[in-house]
Amino acid sequence: MALIGWGAISRRVVALLSERMRRDIVIVAVAVRDIEAPRDGLPEGALLITRPEELGNIDCDIVIEAAGRCSIESWGTVALTEGCDFVISSTSAFRDDALRDRLTALAEERDCQIIVPPGAIGGIDALAAAAVLPLDSVEHLIVKPPAAWRGTPAEASIDLDAIDKVTTFFSGSARQAADLFPQNANVAAISAMAGVGFERTRVTMVADPYATRNGHRIVASGAFGKLDVTIENEPLATNPKSSELTALSLIRLLENRVSPLVR
Repeated sequence: MALIGWGAISRRVVALLSERMRRDIVIVAVAVRDIEAPRDGLPEGALLITRPEELGNIDCDIVIEAAGRCSIESWGTVALTEGCDFVISSTSAFRDDALRDRLTALAEERDCQIIVPPGAIGGIDALAAAAVLPLDSVEHLIVKPPAAWRGTPAEASIDLDAIDKVTTFFSGSARQAADLFPQNANVAAISAMAGVGFERTRVTMVADPYATRNGHRIVASGAFGKLDVTIENEPLATNPKSSELTALSLIRLLENRVSPLVR
Protein backbone atom coordinates (compact mmCIF):
# COMPACT_ATOMS: atom_id res chain seq x y z
CA MET A 1 0.00 0.00 0.00
CA ALA A 2 0.89 3.67 -0.41
CA LEU A 3 -0.25 6.44 1.92
CA ILE A 4 -1.07 9.91 0.63
CA GLY A 5 -0.39 12.36 3.44
CA TRP A 6 1.52 12.16 6.70
CA GLY A 7 -0.91 13.77 9.13
CA ALA A 8 -2.72 12.51 12.21
CA ILE A 9 -4.72 9.79 10.45
CA SER A 10 -1.79 8.33 8.50
CA ARG A 11 0.43 8.33 11.57
CA ARG A 12 -2.22 6.54 13.60
CA VAL A 13 -2.75 3.93 10.89
CA VAL A 14 0.98 3.22 10.74
CA ALA A 15 1.24 3.00 14.53
CA LEU A 16 -1.72 0.61 14.75
CA LEU A 17 -0.36 -1.65 12.00
CA SER A 18 2.93 -1.79 13.87
CA GLU A 19 1.23 -2.58 17.18
CA ARG A 20 -0.78 -5.34 15.52
CA MET A 21 2.39 -6.71 13.84
CA ARG A 22 0.75 -6.86 10.42
CA ARG A 23 3.72 -7.96 8.35
CA ASP A 24 1.34 -8.97 5.57
CA ILE A 25 0.48 -5.29 5.00
CA VAL A 26 3.50 -3.44 3.65
CA ILE A 27 3.66 0.34 3.30
CA VAL A 28 5.88 0.92 0.27
CA ALA A 29 5.47 4.70 -0.06
CA VAL A 30 4.28 7.79 1.79
CA ALA A 31 3.43 10.94 -0.14
CA VAL A 32 4.35 14.23 1.56
CA ARG A 33 4.23 17.87 0.54
CA ASP A 34 7.73 18.77 1.77
CA ILE A 35 10.31 16.03 1.55
CA GLU A 36 12.73 18.01 3.75
CA ALA A 37 10.37 18.30 6.74
CA PRO A 38 10.89 16.02 9.79
CA ARG A 39 9.20 12.63 9.29
CA ASP A 40 9.31 10.88 12.65
CA GLY A 41 7.53 7.54 12.81
CA LEU A 42 7.68 6.76 9.10
CA PRO A 43 7.42 3.03 8.35
CA GLU A 44 10.78 1.43 7.75
CA GLY A 45 11.63 1.09 4.10
CA ALA A 46 8.84 3.34 2.85
CA LEU A 47 9.78 5.58 -0.05
CA LEU A 48 9.03 9.28 0.37
CA ILE A 49 7.36 10.77 -2.69
CA THR A 50 5.97 14.21 -3.49
CA ARG A 51 4.45 13.87 -6.99
CA PRO A 52 1.57 11.66 -8.13
CA GLU A 53 3.57 10.49 -11.16
CA GLU A 54 5.97 8.71 -8.79
CA LEU A 55 3.27 6.14 -8.09
CA GLY A 56 4.04 4.73 -11.52
CA ASN A 57 7.44 3.55 -10.25
CA ILE A 58 6.01 1.77 -7.20
CA ASP A 59 4.53 -1.71 -6.99
CA CYS A 60 1.42 -1.40 -4.84
CA ASP A 61 -2.12 -2.76 -4.75
CA ILE A 62 -3.94 -0.01 -2.90
CA VAL A 63 -3.46 3.73 -2.32
CA ILE A 64 -5.00 5.39 0.74
CA GLU A 65 -5.63 9.14 0.68
CA ALA A 66 -5.50 11.03 3.99
CA ALA A 67 -4.24 14.39 2.80
CA GLY A 68 -7.30 16.57 2.20
CA ARG A 69 -9.70 16.83 -0.68
CA CYS A 70 -7.37 18.95 -2.83
CA SER A 71 -5.28 15.79 -3.27
CA ILE A 72 -8.11 13.57 -4.52
CA GLU A 73 -8.06 14.37 -8.25
CA SER A 74 -4.30 14.36 -8.86
CA TRP A 75 -3.40 11.33 -6.75
CA GLY A 76 -6.60 9.44 -7.53
CA THR A 77 -6.16 9.85 -11.27
CA VAL A 78 -2.64 8.41 -11.23
CA ALA A 79 -3.44 5.65 -8.71
CA LEU A 80 -6.40 4.42 -10.76
CA THR A 81 -4.51 4.75 -14.05
CA GLU A 82 -1.85 2.48 -12.55
CA GLY A 83 -4.55 -0.06 -11.66
CA CYS A 84 -4.44 0.53 -7.90
CA ASP A 85 -7.57 0.60 -5.79
CA PHE A 86 -7.99 4.10 -4.33
CA VAL A 87 -9.32 4.68 -0.80
CA ILE A 88 -10.52 8.19 -0.01
CA SER A 89 -10.72 9.65 3.48
CA SER A 90 -11.53 13.20 2.29
CA THR A 91 -14.91 12.10 1.01
CA SER A 92 -16.30 15.64 0.87
CA ALA A 93 -14.40 16.01 -2.44
CA PHE A 94 -17.13 13.93 -4.03
CA ARG A 95 -19.68 16.69 -3.59
CA ASP A 96 -18.18 17.58 -6.99
CA ASP A 97 -20.26 15.30 -9.22
CA ALA A 98 -18.01 15.80 -12.25
CA LEU A 99 -14.90 14.77 -10.31
CA ARG A 100 -16.65 11.70 -8.92
CA ASP A 101 -17.84 10.71 -12.40
CA ARG A 102 -14.38 11.16 -13.95
CA LEU A 103 -12.66 9.02 -11.34
CA THR A 104 -15.42 6.39 -11.40
CA ALA A 105 -15.13 6.08 -15.18
CA LEU A 106 -11.36 5.73 -14.88
CA ALA A 107 -11.72 3.02 -12.22
CA GLU A 108 -14.09 1.11 -14.49
CA GLU A 109 -11.74 1.46 -17.45
CA ARG A 110 -8.74 0.23 -15.45
CA ASP A 111 -10.67 -2.53 -13.65
CA CYS A 112 -10.02 -1.22 -10.14
CA GLN A 113 -12.10 0.36 -7.39
CA ILE A 114 -12.63 3.60 -5.51
CA ILE A 115 -13.33 2.65 -1.89
CA VAL A 116 -15.19 4.88 0.57
CA PRO A 117 -14.61 3.60 4.12
CA PRO A 118 -17.22 4.28 6.83
CA GLY A 119 -14.80 6.58 8.62
CA ALA A 120 -16.02 7.93 11.94
CA ILE A 121 -19.60 6.69 11.69
CA GLY A 122 -21.45 3.44 12.20
CA GLY A 123 -24.41 1.88 10.45
CA ILE A 124 -23.25 2.79 6.95
CA ASP A 125 -23.51 -0.83 5.84
CA ALA A 126 -27.15 -0.88 6.97
CA LEU A 127 -27.90 2.50 5.36
CA ALA A 128 -26.39 1.40 2.04
CA ALA A 129 -28.35 -1.84 2.17
CA ALA A 130 -31.56 0.04 2.98
CA ALA A 131 -30.99 2.25 -0.08
CA VAL A 132 -31.56 -0.77 -2.34
CA LEU A 133 -35.23 0.05 -1.76
CA PRO A 134 -36.59 3.63 -1.84
CA LEU A 135 -35.53 5.84 1.07
CA ASP A 136 -37.79 8.64 2.25
CA SER A 137 -35.26 10.61 4.28
CA VAL A 138 -31.77 10.61 5.80
CA GLU A 139 -30.72 13.03 8.53
CA HIS A 140 -27.21 13.32 9.94
CA LEU A 141 -26.53 15.17 13.21
CA ILE A 142 -22.91 16.04 14.05
CA VAL A 143 -22.12 17.13 17.62
CA LYS A 144 -18.59 18.06 18.66
CA PRO A 145 -16.88 20.06 21.43
CA PRO A 146 -16.19 23.70 20.52
CA ALA A 147 -12.46 23.01 20.10
CA ALA A 148 -13.21 20.60 17.26
CA TRP A 149 -14.89 23.41 15.29
CA ARG A 150 -11.99 25.87 15.53
CA GLY A 151 -10.56 26.88 12.19
CA THR A 152 -13.92 26.30 10.47
CA PRO A 153 -16.74 28.66 9.35
CA ALA A 154 -18.42 27.92 12.69
CA GLU A 155 -16.22 30.65 14.17
CA ALA A 156 -18.04 33.23 12.06
CA SER A 157 -21.41 32.15 13.47
CA ILE A 158 -20.73 31.65 17.16
CA ASP A 159 -18.12 32.46 19.79
CA LEU A 160 -16.66 29.03 20.39
CA ASP A 161 -14.86 30.19 23.52
CA ALA A 162 -17.95 31.69 25.14
CA ILE A 163 -20.88 29.35 24.42
CA ASP A 164 -22.38 27.76 27.52
CA LYS A 165 -25.11 25.67 25.91
CA VAL A 166 -25.67 23.31 23.00
CA THR A 167 -25.60 25.55 19.91
CA THR A 168 -26.63 24.69 16.36
CA PHE A 169 -24.70 26.71 13.78
CA PHE A 170 -25.44 24.86 10.54
CA SER A 171 -28.44 23.13 9.02
CA GLY A 172 -28.62 22.27 5.34
CA SER A 173 -27.85 19.70 2.69
CA ALA A 174 -24.86 17.38 2.74
CA ARG A 175 -23.56 19.22 -0.34
CA GLN A 176 -23.65 22.54 1.50
CA ALA A 177 -21.97 20.94 4.51
CA ALA A 178 -19.22 19.49 2.33
CA ASP A 179 -18.66 22.85 0.65
CA LEU A 180 -18.41 24.83 3.87
CA PHE A 181 -16.77 22.32 6.21
CA PRO A 182 -14.34 20.22 4.13
CA GLN A 183 -12.49 18.83 7.16
CA ASN A 184 -15.52 18.17 9.33
CA ALA A 185 -18.11 17.05 6.80
CA ASN A 186 -16.44 13.99 5.30
CA VAL A 187 -18.84 11.95 7.41
CA ALA A 188 -21.81 13.77 5.90
CA ALA A 189 -20.53 12.90 2.43
CA ILE A 190 -20.24 9.23 3.45
CA SER A 191 -23.84 9.07 4.68
CA ALA A 192 -25.02 10.97 1.59
CA MET A 193 -23.30 8.58 -0.82
CA ALA A 194 -24.60 5.54 1.06
CA GLY A 195 -28.19 6.80 1.13
CA VAL A 196 -30.13 9.42 -0.80
CA GLY A 197 -27.37 11.65 -2.19
CA PHE A 198 -25.90 15.04 -1.38
CA GLU A 199 -29.00 17.15 -2.00
CA ARG A 200 -31.55 15.08 -0.06
CA THR A 201 -29.37 14.23 2.96
CA ARG A 202 -30.00 16.79 5.69
CA VAL A 203 -27.09 17.72 7.96
CA THR A 204 -27.11 19.58 11.28
CA MET A 205 -23.91 20.68 13.01
CA VAL A 206 -23.75 21.46 16.70
CA ALA A 207 -21.16 22.75 19.15
CA ASP A 208 -21.67 21.34 22.64
CA PRO A 209 -19.49 22.80 25.45
CA TYR A 210 -20.26 19.72 27.58
CA ALA A 211 -19.31 17.16 24.95
CA THR A 212 -16.05 15.29 25.36
CA ARG A 213 -16.35 13.14 22.22
CA ASN A 214 -17.28 13.64 18.56
CA GLY A 215 -20.87 12.50 18.15
CA HIS A 216 -22.96 11.42 15.17
CA ARG A 217 -26.59 10.40 14.84
CA ILE A 218 -27.98 9.09 11.56
CA VAL A 219 -31.74 8.67 11.20
CA ALA A 220 -33.21 7.18 8.04
CA SER A 221 -36.62 5.89 7.02
CA GLY A 222 -37.97 4.21 3.94
CA ALA A 223 -39.38 1.01 2.52
CA PHE A 224 -36.93 -1.04 4.61
CA GLY A 225 -38.19 0.42 7.91
CA LYS A 226 -36.37 2.88 10.18
CA LEU A 227 -32.71 3.24 11.14
CA ASP A 228 -31.44 5.26 14.11
CA VAL A 229 -27.71 5.02 14.84
CA THR A 230 -25.82 7.05 17.44
CA ILE A 231 -22.09 6.95 18.04
CA GLU A 232 -19.69 8.94 20.24
CA ASN A 233 -16.06 8.80 19.15
CA GLU A 234 -12.91 9.61 21.03
CA PRO A 235 -11.03 12.28 19.06
CA LEU A 236 -7.56 11.56 17.74
CA ALA A 237 -5.07 12.68 20.36
CA THR A 238 -3.18 14.75 17.78
CA ASN A 239 -6.18 16.24 15.98
CA PRO A 240 -9.53 16.88 17.70
CA LYS A 241 -11.23 17.43 14.33
CA SER A 242 -10.77 13.74 13.51
CA SER A 243 -12.03 10.70 15.38
CA GLU A 244 -10.09 7.64 16.45
CA LEU A 245 -12.62 5.51 14.59
CA THR A 246 -11.54 7.08 11.27
CA ALA A 247 -8.14 5.44 11.58
CA LEU A 248 -9.66 2.23 12.95
CA SER A 249 -11.95 1.91 9.93
CA LEU A 250 -8.90 2.04 7.66
CA ILE A 251 -7.23 -0.70 9.70
CA ARG A 252 -10.32 -2.88 9.31
CA LEU A 253 -10.39 -2.22 5.57
CA LEU A 254 -6.73 -3.19 5.17
CA GLU A 255 -6.97 -6.30 7.32
CA ASN A 256 -10.02 -7.45 5.36
CA ARG A 257 -7.93 -7.22 2.20
CA VAL A 258 -5.56 -9.90 3.44
CA SER A 259 -7.86 -11.98 5.64
CA PRO A 260 -9.47 -15.26 4.53
CA LEU A 261 -12.51 -14.24 6.58
CA VAL A 262 -13.96 -10.83 5.73
CA ARG A 263 -16.15 -9.30 8.42
